[in-house]
Amino acid sequence: MKHKSELLFLPLGGSGEIGMNMNLFAVGPAEDRQWVMIDCGVTFGDSRSPGVDLICPDPAYIVDEAVGDKSLLALLLTHAHEDHIGAVAHLWPRLNCPIYATAFTAELVRRKFEEQGILNPPLNIIPMEARFQLGRFDFEYVTLTHSIPEPNGIIIRTEHGVVLHTGDWKIDIDPSLGPLTDSATLKQLGAEGVLAMVCDSTNVLSAGTSGSEMRVQENLVTLIAEQSGKVAVTTFASNVGRLVSICIAAAKNDRAICLMGRSMLRMMEVARQVGLLPEHIVFVDLEEAAHLPDRKILFLCTGSQGEPRAALARIARDDHRHISLGEGDSVIFSSKIIPGNERTIYDLQNQLIDMGVKVITEKDEFVHVSGHPCRDELRQMYQWVRPKIAIPVHGEARHLEEHCRFALELGAEESISVRNGDVVRLAPGAATIIDEVPAGRLYIDGKIHLPEGSGVMRDRRKLNLGGIILSSVVFDHKNRLMAPPELALLGVPLEDNQRQDLIEPIEQAVDMALESLPKGRAGDDQEVTKILRRAIRQALDPIWGKRCEIAILVNRI
Repeated sequence: MKHKSELLFLPLGGSGEIGMNMNLFAVGPAEDRQWVMIDCGVTFGDSRSPGVDLICPDPAYIVDEAVGDKSLLALLLTHAHEDHIGAVAHLWPRLNCPIYATAFTAELVRRKFEEQGILNPPLNIIPMEARFQLGRFDFEYVTLTHSIPEPNGIIIRTEHGVVLHTGDWKIDIDPSLGPLTDSATLKQLGAEGVLAMVCDSTNVLSAGTSGSEMRVQENLVTLIAEQSGKVAVTTFASNVGRLVSICIAAAKNDRAICLMGRSMLRMMEVARQVGLLPEHIVFVDLEEAAHLPDRKILFLCTGSQGEPRAALARIARDDHRHISLGEGDSVIFSSKIIPGNERTIYDLQNQLIDMGVKVITEKDEFVHVSGHPCRDELRQMYQWVRPKIAIPVHGEARHLEEHCRFALELGAEESISVRNGDVVRLAPGAATIIDEVPAGRLYIDGKIHLPEGSGVMRDRRKLNLGGIILSSVVFDHKNRLMAPPELALLGVPLEDNQRQDLIEPIEQAVDMALESLPKGRAGDDQEVTKILRRAIRQALDPIWGKRCEIAILVNRI
C-alpha cells in the first residue's frame, strides 16, 4: 500500500545545542521522498575531546536514506559562519549532492574544498534573492541581517505549504555592511500564509534588541581617538561588518591598519574579491607597521577567544617577531566571550595587563553587538511572518523551550521543541514528532573522522587525567624472557629526581609476576598482559593511590 505524501523536518545538528547546524526537509510518500539539506556546520573541540579541533554532525542516517538513490537533491547554505559551513568539505564526499550558496559563502566553501584536495566541487553560486526549483521544492532566498555578509533565510514552497527557515539573523536597522532585512518580502510571505517557521533561538532569553552595528562603529571612532599609544582590536574574523567598522574607525583617527592572523587575512581577501570591502580601505604589512609612530597604527588581530596560536596570544606572550605592546598601548576586545572560553580569555587579558597594556572589553565600552535576535526582534519577525507552526532551532534546551512558549504568546498555533534526530511531520495534519533517527557526532581528528562512541576519546581523556605507564617485555620462540622488562612513565605526578621511588617497586612487581608466570601461560599475550597490568596496579596503589592508564607491550622474536 502506498503512503500519502508528507512534509518532514529533521534536524541532525544544532537543536539542543548552539553550533554544528544540519537541517533536513523532505517531501513525498515514505517510499519516494525527496530530501534537501540546509547548512552543514561544525562545533569546536574542548576538554571532553582532547586533540580534536572540530566536531560535526554524523550524516550516516541521511547518507543511508537518500544518497544512494540520489534523493538528497541538494545542500543549501544560508551564510558563511563555521557552524553552518565548516563541515561541508569534510562531509561532501559522503553526501555527493549539488551545493547552492551566494557569492561570499561560496568562495569560502570553495577554499575549504581546496584545503581538502577536492577540485571543482558542484558548487552553484546564486545571486541574493535567488529563486529556483529542485524536484518537489521551490526555494527563494530572502535577505536578512547578521554578523557576516550575505546572510539569508530560505523560503521553502511545497505542495503542503510554505516554510521559512531563517538561518541566523537579527534586525539591524543600521548595518555597517550590506542591505537591510527584506521586511517587504517577509510581510508578503506572511500575507500569503506560512505553514511553519524554523527559527534561530540564540538570544530568546535576552530582552530588547541586539543593537546596531553602526552604533558600535561610532563608539569605536570615539574610543580609538582617546588612545595615545598603539591600538590592537580583536574580533571574530568572520564578522566582516565589524572589520569594516574597525577599519573606518581607524581611518577616521588617521591610523594605518595592519591585519594579523591568517583567518583575518583570508576573510578580508574574500570580502574584497566579491566586492564587499569598500575600495578606500587599504592595509599596511607588518614590517611597515613596525616603523610607524604609535599613534598612527591599529592592529586588527585574531585571537578574541584566547586561541593560543592566534596573533594576539603571541603578542601577549611577547614572542611575535614584529610587534610588541606595552605601557601606554591598548587592546580592544570587540567580541563576546563564547561560553567555555572564559578562563582562556581571562588568562590572555591578564597577560596583557601585566605588560602594562590597557584592556577594553564589551563590559567597559559599547564595542560589540550580537548577531542574533533578542525578544523584541523575534516579536517583530513573528508579526511579519505569522507562521502557524513554530519550530525553534539553534539553541540549547533552555532556549528552545522558552522559544516554544514565547512563539505561542506571539500568535503561533503550534510550537514544537525538537532535538537532533527528531523527525517532525509538518503536514498533513497537526505538527508532531513521528520518529527518532540516529543523530550522533563525528570528531574530525586531522584527516580521520571518528564516531562519537569511539574509544579513542575515552582513552585520551584517561591519559589526560592520570598519565600512562608502559611496560615492554620480549620473549623468544620458546617463551623465554630475552631481556629485562622496559618501563616508561608519562604524566605521573613526580619530579624526575623522585621517579625512581616509583619505578623501583613497579619493576620489582613486574619481575615477580614474570617469575611466577607458568610456562604454559607465557605464550598467551592476553594472559601476560592481564597479569602484568594487575601487578603494576597493585604496586602503584599504596604509593600513588590513583589509577592511571597501564599499557603492556608484548613482543616475540
